[in-house]
Formats: sequence, C-alpha cells, structure tokens
Amino acid sequence: MDFYKNAESFKEASGYTIDGVWYPRVTKIVSIKSKPALYRYYGEAANFKAAQSITKKSAEEGTLVHETVEAFLLGKTPEIDLSIKPAVDAFLKFWKSRNIQALPELIEKRVVSYDHRYAGTIDAIALIDGRIGVLDIKTSQAIYRDYNLQTSAYMDALKHTPESPQTRWILKIDQNQICNLCSSIRRVKGGREKIRLGLNGNYGRMRGCPHEWSEVVGDIELQEFPYWQSDFEAFLAAKKLWEWENDEWLHKVGYL
Repeated sequence: MDFYKNAESFKEASGYTIDGVWYPRVTKIVSIKSKPALYRYYGEAANFKAAQSITKKSAEEGTLVHETVEAFLLGKTPEIDLSIKPAVDAFLKFWKSRNIQALPELIEKRVVSYDHRYAGTIDAIALIDGRIGVLDIKTSQAIYRDYNLQTSAYMDALKHTPESPQTRWILKIDQNQICNLCSSIRRVKGGREKIRLGLNGNYGRMRGCPHEWSEVVGDIELQEFPYWQSDFEAFLAAKKLWEWENDEWLHKVGYL
C-alpha cells in the first residue's frame, strides 16, 4: 500500500475533485494490477535506488515526448528537444500520412463516470479512418494489455456524451537503433540500455554480433481495440480490489 501523510495527500495523489466531489483516478485504480515485467526489472537492477533513478528519468523522458506531441495536436509549434526528436519526427510523419484529426478542446479532456464513480483524463478524441475514438498515447517499448483497462474506463465514461466514441486506439511513440548486421534493436531510455535480438542469421551469430548501430530512429505503432466491454468488467474488478486495499483512506475522505 502507498504511504500518505493525511487524507488530503491521499486525495491529491489518487484522484480529482470535480464540482466539489472527489473521484478516484483511472490510472491510480489500474495501478493495483500486478506488473511482473516491472518486478523483474527491479530484480535485475543493481539496487532499489538505482532502479528508482532509472524509472524517474524514463518517466521524465516519456512526459517530454507526451507534452511535445500534445502541443502539436493543439496547433502549437513547440521546440523539439534533440533527445526526443526522432520519436517526435516519426509521429508527425505518421500523423500527416494517416490524416488523423483531433479537436483541441478534446485533448487532455477530463471525463467522469457518475455511475461507477471514477474520473480520468484522456489524451485525445480523434478521427481516424472515418471513425471517432479515444486515442491514448504511450511512450513505452510495446503496447501492453494493461492499457486496455485504462481505455475501457474512458469508453464507458464517454458512452452517453456528445463525443460518444465508436472505438479506441493505442498509439505507441518510441525511438531506438537497429543493428545493420543482425537487425537487433537497441533502446536506451532513462539511461538504461536494452537490446532485443534480431531475426537475421542464426541465433549463435546474433549472440556474438559486434553490432553496428544505426542512427536513432522513431518507432510508431497504432493498434485499435474496438471491443472494450470485457476489458471494462476487468477494470471494475480492479477498482473493487483498489477500494478494498485503500478502504481506510476512502472512508476518511468520505468516498466509502
């Protein structure tokens, strides 16, 4: 369980107050789910402090990409930090090639479920291939199934609103290097290097490849997840578990 100094710090860290009513935040609820890959990463780190430092720096880099991309969606022309330029350039090229449209007033939009009592902030509602949907932007290495819980909560909260999305997408924005010899992929984020073996040549050759890395290039992936109802059932189960885990604080703030 997370540590909170008092009820106010719990409310600030865990939710939003909207029109005088406090609601738990979607991302906080979803955080209750076990994340084996994250635990494995912490286990492989030199120590807990080192792992925390890498995690913090990685989050800062991800936030920088996120904020820069959203500035472009809002019609602004932000300066692009050189450290994230390959990722942002790849996003801009992809965005224009697919003719994706997003209204500024629907970017970073706060949504509330009055039926199920939670709130969240969507990245954007976009028009892609003729359909309106929730667009969630991630700066992770892959598109993980956990994201479906988060976006399903947004879909249900919006189902009776004027926006009423038809579908949902996850847009992954990342950057890496490709080995010119074996096609392995090198990714550096938060100061941590990770290499995924490529497919060219036999396994033994890839193990001994000296690696000749390309320039850093952007990596864009868009996936659609139109069927969200079963994911939403899982989200509600996660919400129930999160409420059980935090029932003392939730009673203190008058939620339960």
